[in-house]
Amino acid sequence: MGIFPFFKKKEFFSAKEKEQIVEAIRIAEKETSGEIRVYIESKNPLVSPLERSKEIFVQLKMHETAQRNAVLIYIAMEHHELALFADEGVYEKVGKEFWEHAVKEMIQHFKGNRISHGIEQCIKKIGHTLKEKFPYDASTDTNELPDDIVFGD
Repeated sequence: MGIFPFFKKKEFFSAKEKEQIVEAIRIAEKETSGEIRVYIESKNPLVSPLERSKEIFVQLKMHETAQRNAVLIYIAMEHHELALFADEGVYEKVGKEFWEHAVKEMIQHFKGNRISHGIEQCIKKIGHTLKEKFPYDASTDTNELPDDIVFGD
């Protein structure tokens, strides 16, 4: 006798969309020592999106990158919330305005129901900035964090 779940985990993206998001991460990271992760969950458990992104950032051990140059894209789909959380190495070099602008751009894509496209564009924008601030060095760079999308509850 097997155990059958009563609720099937909701799929927010098609297989092709997931593949495109992961590929955007891989392409971006080929030109930088920085790391990008995407975390998606249905609902944010009663904290601000920025606080939640910070919790997830630590849970995923993103603060352990050698150059402190990881960035998390956090999205709570049903609550319509998002946040970008950058480690101190990135934040110091890029500044607050960059992150505010990137969030506004994602919101515009999301309003047009182009969520996966908005995530891809944000990854490209972050990747370009990481390339500028933390260029790729073939002799020292390793992929410190997985490129897959992390799905919460």
